[in-house]
Amino acid sequence: MKCKYINMIAYLLVVIGALNWGLWGFFQFDLVAFISGGNYTWLARTIYSIVGLAGLWGVFHIRKCCCKKCSCSSGSCKDSRK
Repeated sequence: MKCKYINMIAYLLVVIGALNWGLWGFFQFDLVAFISGGNYTWLARTIYSIVGLAGLWGVFHIRKCCCKKCSCSSGSCKDSRK
């Protein structure tokens, strides 16, 4: 059960990071910097760090699921070859 919640939070943070990069790429607007008062504030750096850790969590979780070692019950962990 704990795995499921951590994965959901990590997924949400990865989506937030992707949206932020999309806004930067299309409009040169950094939402995190706007919300936190600048790129180099402690709050912005904390948000960037947490989103980065969520991305790493996602990479290792996907790898774990692809190697059939995942014990969570999310749909992404099922064998897609069936």
